Amino acid sequence: MIQLFYLLVILAIYLFFDSKYKKTEYYLQTKNPFLHTHLNKGKKGEYLIFKNLHPLEGKKRFLFNLYIPKRNGDTTEIDVVLLHESGIHIFESKNYSGWIFGGESDLYWTQRFASGETRRSQKNRFFNPILQNKTHVKWLLSYLSDSGLHAYSYAVFSNRCTFKDITLTSGKHDVIHRRNILPTLRHNAAMAGRRLTDTQIDALCEKLFPLTQADETEKFLHGVSVREKQISPDEKPVFRHKQPPRPARETAQPDIGTLCPRCGGRLVVRTAAKGERKGRQFSGCSDFPKCRYTQNIPKNQP
Repeated sequence: MIQLFYLLVILAIYLFFDSKYKKTEYYLQTKNPFLHTHLNKGKKGEYLIFKNLHPLEGKKRFLFNLYIPKRNGDTTEIDVVLLHESGIHIFESKNYSGWIFGGESDLYWTQRFASGETRRSQKNRFFNPILQNKTHVKWLLSYLSDSGLHAYSYAVFSNRCTFKDITLTSGKHDVIHRRNILPTLRHNAAMAGRRLTDTQIDALCEKLFPLTQADETEKFLHGVSVREKQISPDEKPVFRHKQPPRPARETAQPDIGTLCPRCGGRLVVRTAAKGERKGRQFSGCSDFPKCRYTQNIPKNQP
């Protein structure tokens, strides 16, 4: 009986929050179920942007997951757009934790987990959200065919992350924690003044809303296009701070005129640069590190 009572309490709480969620503009537009939104890190980040901005004063309309057409036939996806009397506000949501490093012109930014958050230190890289939003702004304004519109760019990160080294130079973008999104918008709105009338906001919303209703085929093709542009994991990440080169394990010497029995490459004389064999010569494949074949050099061989 006690277990049944607790289950009924949990169910009642869930139904209460689910009913509130289904009245939000986010649900009415996206139709994302309550659990899906809160268990999916990306969707939850978008929803929390909406929730944090809901108290913003003035006429406003929200749009989510817009697939903006580009000239080449591809699309670019915008997480959240806010149409406000102060202008068009475009948000790239990064619901990340850890330490964040990046510069405005870098192709990639870095997410790092300190050894205390996971078992060991770990680095991940992700596309520069400022460059992503520059693309979003460009094609959104192109689609609207109105160069007089004023657009703001925001990269919004989770409150769980720490900005360790973020370098912004142009003054055209805001990189902020989610907890600062409302005061930042209020400040920008106050500085801009009124740029859009209520009628203009409704007209823009009507024109953009169909872009939020992409079918599964369009979403799939967009995902394929994004993955094709990503650099292979085998390629070396590009970091903003140059790292000193690691010392080579050995120094290559002249070809000894013998083929590698494993891959058919040339065998060359090498000298170990470190370890117990430091200073000793051996023959190794010239295709290292793809082929790691080595053999000792006989004492009577130079």
